Amino acid sequence: MENTNKLIQETSPYLLQHAHNPVDWHAWGPEVFAQAKKRNKLVLISIGYSSCHWCHVMAHESFEDKKIAGLMNENFINIKVDREERPDVDQIYMNALQLMTGHGGWPLNIVALPDGRPIWGGTYLPKEQWAGIVRQLGDLLEQAPKELFDYAEKLTKGIREMESLIPDKFPKNFDPKIFPQILFVLKTQFDIVWGGSKGAPKFMMPNKYHFLLRYARQINDEQLLNQVVLTLNKMSFGGIFDQLGGGFSRYSTDEKWHVPHFEKMLYDNAQLVSLYCDAYLITKDPWYGKVVKSTLEFVKRELTNEMGGFYCAVDADSKNAEGMMEEGAYYVWKKEELQTILEEDFRLFSDYFNINETGYWENGNYILIRTETPAIIAEKYGISRIELEEKIEKCTKNLLAVRGKRTAPGLDDKSLTSWNALMMKAFLDAYRVFRKEEYLNMALKNATFILENQLQNNSKLFHTYKNGKSSVNGFLDDYAFLIEAFIAFYENTFDEKWLYSAKDLTGIVLKDFYDQEKSFFYFNSKEDRSLISRPSEFQDNVIPSSNSVMAKNLFKLSHFFDNKNYRDISEKLLKNIYSQLEKYPQAYFNWLDLLMNFTYKFYEIAILGENAKNELIEINKKYLPNKVVAGNTENSDLYLLKNRWKSKETWLYVCQNQTCLVPVQSVEEALKLVV
Repeated sequence: MENTNKLIQETSPYLLQHAHNPVDWHAWGPEVFAQAKKRNKLVLISIGYSSCHWCHVMAHESFEDKKIAGLMNENFINIKVDREERPDVDQIYMNALQLMTGHGGWPLNIVALPDGRPIWGGTYLPKEQWAGIVRQLGDLLEQAPKELFDYAEKLTKGIREMESLIPDKFPKNFDPKIFPQILFVLKTQFDIVWGGSKGAPKFMMPNKYHFLLRYARQINDEQLLNQVVLTLNKMSFGGIFDQLGGGFSRYSTDEKWHVPHFEKMLYDNAQLVSLYCDAYLITKDPWYGKVVKSTLEFVKRELTNEMGGFYCAVDADSKNAEGMMEEGAYYVWKKEELQTILEEDFRLFSDYFNINETGYWENGNYILIRTETPAIIAEKYGISRIELEEKIEKCTKNLLAVRGKRTAPGLDDKSLTSWNALMMKAFLDAYRVFRKEEYLNMALKNATFILENQLQNNSKLFHTYKNGKSSVNGFLDDYAFLIEAFIAFYENTFDEKWLYSAKDLTGIVLKDFYDQEKSFFYFNSKEDRSLISRPSEFQDNVIPSSNSVMAKNLFKLSHFFDNKNYRDISEKLLKNIYSQLEKYPQAYFNWLDLLMNFTYKFYEIAILGENAKNELIEINKKYLPNKVVAGNTENSDLYLLKNRWKSKETWLYVCQNQTCLVPVQSVEEALKLVV
């Protein structure tokens, strides 16, 4: 029988990985469900992503097997979905899986009725077990249709309830006393030896540490600040950080941050750059500057296209010396190999990066990790810090040259608007803190890429880009993260076009995504084709929820434009989930950050005059998360700047709660007013 796999027509790297399977895969689309209805067949919806290790394993064991593929083709209409390309589809069916089994993960395999309503779900299954499931489910639509439809109806109802936010009928007033209660619970979960939370695996959760860093700083909680610093140190000293090439892997499989799951995701690295930038402002630790620099160099080198767009991910797996696919093969080292390459520098290098029992992983392989400060290593070898750094840099260059000859891991070279916006903001944060024009230029090039390729003729966004083709209407996270990045662009350049672009995008979000009655945003635009439910996203995870980011955007924009409606919507969104904050704070760190804006002092800083941009540089040398900053070297009609221009003078205005203090003419004086 002729293979009718349709994925060769797609651009997604994940879908193309399956384009030559003997399974008759289809991409997601209404015509596939129409075919399923016409043929009265169940639908298999198999969801994964290009750098997913167990997705590769199941593909090799089952989807590349002609016998298994024959069973699948006989019993199902088969759909492959890239979860990064269609996060809305992934969210719906992940919720279904969690309702059915109590857990989730990828690969996510869902069997559904011809109308898309799920009836069975699972993750990775060995070949024989998967074959049994396919046989068992294949005949059910004919044998027990009523039972299937009844179950599907109940399950779909549960999915819709999971995705709906029931507004609190009696919302409490915001109270800063909630924070000590939450921190009391969180502190019991801290790993005081290795940082992060107790146990393994360990995810980095940047938005969690953004909040904890801010809270510790604003209330002067030295113990909490030390815990955050411990976490940042241990992460960046561990194997989860690529000590040679820069960039962070997705998570650590152990409690010591030693052995990573080696895939590198754009969104992790973007958020971690921003986090380490803020940590640098507080600690002035030069190591954090190096973490930022090397991570951005990794992104520029391995995750950036010629137009300035950012790719999604680098795979965990690559070919080892024997030509077999192996997780981490690109990054790990044998002791003998290091001795040959480094020669007389090996002993120092092995102490610096623990080529010993501490750094040993498995099968004779070592993962480079650090446990001692450069000062201790330098003292041991009787050399200066500068000499040590020169030797380590020489070793690093030699090893990178050797590593570069290995078979590189796979690259997911599509670009997502939301993740690009996160990295755009990361470059802007690095520019804010380290003042390197290169970082601003990278952000500008990426913004140009987005505006030229991801902005539709109707001023709405596309979600994904690959090989010159933009596709899939933008989701809430695309708008929310891009608005956030454009606000950061304005605050770092005082170019008002970015602020007005953020406002224009916000208008689209309010029109196409906002439910005025329930006071929250849907994940899909109202213009999109309906799925079995209309998902919404509230809980912060590895990436902050799109509702929380949009709520923070509205809060900031309300200050820039004196827009009460923006502030009211932001406040309503926060009140909707306020009762959840104490119950499950681990899922609401970005919301907690927003709550600090409402419960602690929040400032507007306006800078007007010929020297405004230089004054901004001085302002940015201080960690001030509780402010918006506006400015111009000329007269401006922007709300925060209007009627404040004085020729040949530069003035700084500090305001709070629509009340401005006496204007001053130096940053030093202004900072005294921000308490």
